[in-house]
Amino acid sequence: MKGVVKAVALAAAVSALAGCSSYQQRSQMEAFNTSWVLGDYNAAIESMRPKPGLGGLKKVEDKRLLEVLHQAEAKRMLGAHDEAIALYDEAEVGMKLDDTTGLASNLLEGGMSVLVNDAERDYTPMLSETILVNTYKGLSFLHQGQRDLARIEFNRADDRTRRAVESFADEIAAQQAALKDGDGTEQASISKSLESDALQQSVSEHYGNTAQWNVYSEFIVPASTYLHGLFFLASRDSGDLDKASVSLSRVAEMAPDNTILRQDAELADALSSGRQSRQDLAPQVWVLYENGLGPVAKETRFDIPLLLFHGNTSVPAYTGIALPRYSDRAANRDALSINADGSQFTLEAFSPMGKVVNTEMQSRFPAVLGRAVASAAVKALIQKSAADELGAVGQLGSALFAASTTRADLRSWQATPDHWEATRFDRPASGALTLSTQAGPLGEVSLPDWPYTLVYIKRPSQQGPAQVSVIDLQGEHTGAQFTLGATPAVASR
Repeated sequence: MKGVVKAVALAAAVSALAGCSSYQQRSQMEAFNTSWVLGDYNAAIESMRPKPGLGGLKKVEDKRLLEVLHQAEAKRMLGAHDEAIALYDEAEVGMKLDDTTGLASNLLEGGMSVLVNDAERDYTPMLSETILVNTYKGLSFLHQGQRDLARIEFNRADDRTRRAVESFADEIAAQQAALKDGDGTEQASISKSLESDALQQSVSEHYGNTAQWNVYSEFIVPASTYLHGLFFLASRDSGDLDKASVSLSRVAEMAPDNTILRQDAELADALSSGRQSRQDLAPQVWVLYENGLGPVAKETRFDIPLLLFHGNTSVPAYTGIALPRYSDRAANRDALSINADGSQFTLEAFSPMGKVVNTEMQSRFPAVLGRAVASAAVKALIQKSAADELGAVGQLGSALFAASTTRADLRSWQATPDHWEATRFDRPASGALTLSTQAGPLGEVSLPDWPYTLVYIKRPSQQGPAQVSVIDLQGEHTGAQFTLGATPAVASR
């Protein structure tokens, strides 16, 4: 390898920067989660104020994307929908900038992800996160009575879902193309290592077989597709009922034991086919509940066998890699129930985020593993050259660098739920709903006299209150938002 002395010096500098960056990210996540669990959304926003870049300059959109995502959802929870939409717009700019830079542009060119680890790349959101961005924006626009803008967002979420397989394939293809360019020694070491049965066996033993994960048959964020279906079911525009039928049927197929989803799919099909008339349908109320805290990534470290090429010879070596493995956090076990004019309605669970993330990670895992192996191979080659040219000092320095920078990318949007729950019923004559848990009543919600009403509830933890939005699914009226479970109940906006 060329310029080993420079490479080792650069490695030391990058290692120091990586440590500072990783510590900052961990601190932000911890502070956000502490406030988020308690329902202190102003403190959660403050914890995610984007830190200045090097030299004190403001980060560009793609470099503050993770912080902005967290701030946006906290603003939505506070009922500050204008600010939430503006932040989600900024997040989408960052997502587009990330798309245009190329999925593997620096894979073999000494880029941060290879020389250090994935956590030092600009944050690339999971596809499920980008879909939820559009879903949450759609809800905020509906809350404001901006039906046309809500339609755009729900359609974008649906489009991202439909293009999922193509997106995953593009990521893997970009990485494979990068392996065909650049330094031949590095490429051969990476390619041959990835192809080896010994490496694949090591991954299977220490990380597990991704083919055995609990996943959906195809990529979907069921809650987003469900909201897409409800929006178009309530729409009066020509042809929208067909869209509603397709989306609601797809969600029902993914959760065959959920009677609410099945009944919604049957209603959409009956309206679309003309078997059911809107005029004969009583005003409908849907309750959709975001329950608990979504999955987070934890690090799995283990050694893998590599084949390192030096000229025309190959040398076996063992070195460590670190991969992210997602695990569930906590759902609220205190079941939510709805009482309306003496009738009690039970919500049925669907759309577990752990299953959504597993489905996505299973498709993206070849790319994640490829970057980890590329990083390990490049570091191993640096160690070999440093030992050859600098002796024990070079070997020790490069080994310390490799050990200190072998980390998995554990970043994720921590404002997602464990799962969603849903129910539907005719609007009660009194227009009053009482929300209760086993611990006692949360509060009462008054329903406007709308033909299609969505009561959207989000409660990350039993330690904090529930945020409740009453939304006109037809987007003709401004919604209302309440904080329930606090003392006293507070109307946000």
